Amino acid sequence: MTDRLNEAYAKVESTLKEMAVYENAVHVLNFDLETICPKAAMENQAETMAFLSNKAFILSKDPAFVEAAELLFAERAGLDNDFQKTLAESLHENYLKIKNITPEMDKEFSVIMNNAYIDWLDAKEKSDFDRFAPSLEKVRDVQLKQIELREEKLPVAYDNLLNDYEKGISQDDLDRIFGQCKERLVPLLKKITECKKKIRTDFLFRTVTDEQQKEFARYLLETIGYDFNRGAFTTTEHPFTDGLAKDDVRVTTHYHPNMLHSSMYSIIHEGGHALFELLQPAENHQYFINNLKTMGQHESVSRFYENRIGRSKEFVHLIFPKAKEIFPQVFNDVTEEEFYRAINIVEPSLIRTEADEFTYTFHIIIRYELEKEIVAGSVNIKDLPSLWNKKYKEYLGIEPDCDRNGILQDVHWSGGFGYFCTYALGNMYNAMYYNKMAEEIDLPAAVSSGDFAKINGWMQEKVFKKADRLAPKDWIKEITGKDFTATDFLDYLEEKYKGLYFGD
Repeated sequence: MTDRLNEAYAKVESTLKEMAVYENAVHVLNFDLETICPKAAMENQAETMAFLSNKAFILSKDPAFVEAAELLFAERAGLDNDFQKTLAESLHENYLKIKNITPEMDKEFSVIMNNAYIDWLDAKEKSDFDRFAPSLEKVRDVQLKQIELREEKLPVAYDNLLNDYEKGISQDDLDRIFGQCKERLVPLLKKITECKKKIRTDFLFRTVTDEQQKEFARYLLETIGYDFNRGAFTTTEHPFTDGLAKDDVRVTTHYHPNMLHSSMYSIIHEGGHALFELLQPAENHQYFINNLKTMGQHESVSRFYENRIGRSKEFVHLIFPKAKEIFPQVFNDVTEEEFYRAINIVEPSLIRTEADEFTYTFHIIIRYELEKEIVAGSVNIKDLPSLWNKKYKEYLGIEPDCDRNGILQDVHWSGGFGYFCTYALGNMYNAMYYNKMAEEIDLPAAVSSGDFAKINGWMQEKVFKKADRLAPKDWIKEITGKDFTATDFLDYLEEKYKGLYFGD
């Protein structure tokens, strides 16, 4: 680099280091807020988080920092490596989003989002959407205002939000692939629900203790390769993963006394997110690009471990002895095959996080179809519960009995829109790279023997390595040599579930 670029990079680097201190503090407080923070302290905690977040925002608006960052972008061809070029491009992209947002506006936005989470918790506890509706409307209005203030924006408001989470994905893309999902999955779901084959599941609902579930969760995390020297886990209302720092990636779960498989699969899912963070290139942190992964990329990994690995016959074979040891009251009269079939049963349900692998996609489609209407202003917020219930009846043949089991089940809308489609996109991405991995290593043998060093090594080199530097469509093509498609995922579901329900 030239002396001029070196000087600019030094300014950018020093500012980003200072910003990272505030951002780390916000992450720590948020982890506390969502795990052990007393209810009476939540509002004050949210204000503290907004204050610290605003400090980082003010640094990002510093004229000297902006000038240095824009110079790096303008002359990025002269930077030393791809990591620096990615940083320059991401800083420029972010600058165009926040250029017209004042620190006062940013603080106001943060308070609204943080309070929306608190209002959602209260509304869910009381199963009363009306308690959350005003906050949800404020969240929608904040996002529309942020879009309006952007220096560059896409013509369709919702596409801007999609791009915040999944760069290069549009509403047209989602309408097309979700249309394919409905075309192929709706008829098969009808056949499956009419099938007379019985799958035993009674044992999954036998009473278990929190301590048993905690022991099993730790075993599962250790099995897939989670590093407890760089992470920890605890419980929360809605399980999540947070990469607080390079060597601090924490996961959470939720224990149900009569549903052990819920915690089992939430911890594998969150463990997948954590592996993505822990096994990314060290340079991502060095060059401040460690948070550029899209949510679809992240969900592809978490759902790869949760479903493609975790619900496979080979994984059940691997963990069944330990499951019997920890939960003798559950598995004393259960075979390995019965366990495998039970965790793969297709049974339309109300709660997304408890949904089976086959019907899960419909939960995403329902929320996607509603939230694009919310953003477009074509639906009244107060009418959402009834619209939600109608869509569940239409797609899954069931209807929520209360708001807690319906529209209030997920936390994500308290933080904005455009996120939910990434769960389904993740399934589609991982179906593509699962097939590629299976061409290059003996995947069933690696899973059944517990050789996650081999699996994680492949993931680290092929999936994790360039995720922060490539847009999703380019990333999946580099991994697989194929353009993004839903076909691999739909083929997988059809083959697996036709075999389960209509095979011998």
